[in-house]
Amino acid sequence: MVRSIRIDAVLIQAVIAGALSFAHLHDLAEAAGQTGWKAWAYPVSVDLLLVAVWRRLRTERSKLAWFWFLVALVASLGANIATAGLLDLDHVPAWLRILVAGWPALAFLGGTLLAHTPTDPAPAPGPGPDPVPRPVPVMDHPAVPEPTSEPVSAPEIATPEPAPALPQAPASVPAVPPALVDHARKVASEHRTRTGTDIDTATLRARLGVPEDLAGAIVAQLA
Repeated sequence: MVRSIRIDAVLIQAVIAGALSFAHLHDLAEAAGQTGWKAWAYPVSVDLLLVAVWRRLRTERSKLAWFWFLVALVASLGANIATAGLLDLDHVPAWLRILVAGWPALAFLGGTLLAHTPTDPAPAPGPGPDPVPRPVPVMDHPAVPEPTSEPVSAPEIATPEPAPALPQAPASVPAVPPALVDHARKVASEHRTRTGTDIDTATLRARLGVPEDLAGAIVAQLA
């Protein structure tokens, strides 16, 4: 099966622009005294430096890569402008001859730096936050039954007297799981090491996230 050939306008434009720039660089180098194969080597040198810069910019947007990109761009654009009739190619000034003659060393230096300078390593991740201890499930302590009182019938001919208050049942001590006591000991030991004092009920309650009565029972077992 024959595949259809599609003409890419961007590719054609790139080929035309590259050919014109290549010819301008050759003409400028030849006018500056570089004859024969040397004049053809100058546009190859400029294009190779642009390729090296492009490969470096794909992986790292460093100041080094941007600097050599500007150097190669000035060399290419300068040749295009110089051959546009603004410069007499029959009488090239001495400073331009010096620049053309020194370009091979400059291009070699730039290509070597771009190819062999290591890229900046990625920053190492910093230490993460201290792990938060998992909260120990707290067993529900038995609820204290509410005291109930019998309704007192009021006398028919006298004002009803208030019924005597029943004595309150003593609050039972909540049951503390052994795992919670062990965890509280570690917290209390860490607090004593850091501050030099024993941990109080309020601090222990805040660290464990337990009710006040349960925190008091834990402190009593730690004493």
